[in-house]
Amino acid sequence: MSSAADGPSFVYTNVTPDHDHVHDHEVVLPIEDNPIWQQDNVELTSVGIDVGSSGTQVIFSNLLLRRIGEELSSRFIVVRRDTWYRSPVELTPYRPDDQIDAEALGRMIDAAYAAAKADPARIDTGVVILTGEALRRRNAARITQVLSEQGGELVCATAGHKMEAMLAAYGSGAAQRSYEQSSRILNIDIGGGTTKLGLVERGQVLETAAVDVGGRLVAVDDDAIIRRLEPSGRAHACRAGLSWEPGDTATEDQRSRVGAAMADALVDLLVDREGHGLRVLAGPLPARTAIDGVMFSGGVGEYVYGRESRDFGDLGPALGGRLRERIEDGSFPFPVLPPGECIRATALGASEYSIQLSGSTGYISDPDRLLPRRNLQVVRPDLSLGDDIDPQAVAVAVAQRLEAFDLDPAHDDVALALGWSGLPSYPRLHAFARGVADAMRPAIEADRPLVLVLDADVARSVGRLLREELEVKSDVLCIDGVRLWDFDFVDLGTLRFPSNTVPVTIKSLLFSDGANVDGDHDAGRDG
Repeated sequence: MSSAADGPSFVYTNVTPDHDHVHDHEVVLPIEDNPIWQQDNVELTSVGIDVGSSGTQVIFSNLLLRRIGEELSSRFIVVRRDTWYRSPVELTPYRPDDQIDAEALGRMIDAAYAAAKADPARIDTGVVILTGEALRRRNAARITQVLSEQGGELVCATAGHKMEAMLAAYGSGAAQRSYEQSSRILNIDIGGGTTKLGLVERGQVLETAAVDVGGRLVAVDDDAIIRRLEPSGRAHACRAGLSWEPGDTATEDQRSRVGAAMADALVDLLVDREGHGLRVLAGPLPARTAIDGVMFSGGVGEYVYGRESRDFGDLGPALGGRLRERIEDGSFPFPVLPPGECIRATALGASEYSIQLSGSTGYISDPDRLLPRRNLQVVRPDLSLGDDIDPQAVAVAVAQRLEAFDLDPAHDDVALALGWSGLPSYPRLHAFARGVADAMRPAIEADRPLVLVLDADVARSVGRLLREELEVKSDVLCIDGVRLWDFDFVDLGTLRFPSNTVPVTIKSLLFSDGANVDGDHDAGRDG
């Protein structure tokens, strides 16, 4: 984006077409003040709050999204990201009963907002993400809810290994590097409690997985007494011939043995060698063929690249140091690329890559009543649209998908993600809208709004057909230019002017009745 001083500007003038000069009284304004530019460019303020097994951090970014023209689509994509504040990375606070210390965590977040001079009311979008072992705490759901409420109206709570793997691949720079180099890169994000694998190709995250390797599965005090021992840490210690319990002494040599054993097991997994002994927490494992290079991220990535040497009383130095040895002696199976972001990767990804923006051709029957909306479960029916669309086939596909997710549109908040292909002719659109209306009849009869998200620029037509010709009496919120998938959850922001767009914040895991529900999220979507 250019300013009046360093880039193009529009001139608002009364010069007639046959004149080629500008009068002295004409005002030159920055391009950003031009209404046409504003319709195709949207700026958002975003926050990423990462509460991990080891560390907690807050990152604020300004995003510029620009409309791109594609066939039947004018989606917005992020074209510039300016990170304007990064909080210190502090150890995630735990109470003696192994729950997260909510009060101490709240003070950390408040301090970050104060230092950044950030007003929660002015945050457009963002994510609070709990990762690794922090997910296992009994009060994790309540903490994410409170933090998302404190962080800003449109900041949503999310968590999960697959979501973290995707965000880390973006935040580390692996996705951008793979796009610039037209290459296939495996991002290995090693945090305090888990290791996330993200396979990216030409800028897109194709596959994600997670295994139980982390730098802070064991933590000791200044006297080498074990003060924190995760179940995975106990298991790794057993494989190294040690029987650890809280209160035991874990010497530096013993921690080195356990960290080195974890590193060797991770290398065995990467070369698809049997007997690695690691537990796959989310999978399946990405294909490990035709990989052009590997990037490391996460807190342990700092040790792998030699950018950190301090000992925080855990397994991080030994784990990262052993991986560095395997790289230097040539026994690591893939070329290792220069570092990008390491300990900041997930927070940067949460701040910058969890947002999509709807197109400007939506239909919203009552914006004040319908927006904002939070925690909508996404269901994507399997539609096969031929030249002649069969309304009954559309209705059956939608109904079957709702039933598969055990959702009742008369009672449950749901967003239908609908794919469109082919010509947007009136007969095809009418048949499509009729099929959707038939499937959503229970919601219509219960006077619940229909929320439809399409990937092509036909939302306004579909919305008008539903309300004006098919006489759907309930409210209709139909937006386009956004690609969503099963197991996504979304928040929809308020309508933005003059672009007439709706911010869509994507998340892949919610908490339900105090339990963690990890969706098998297809990370190959655009976003």
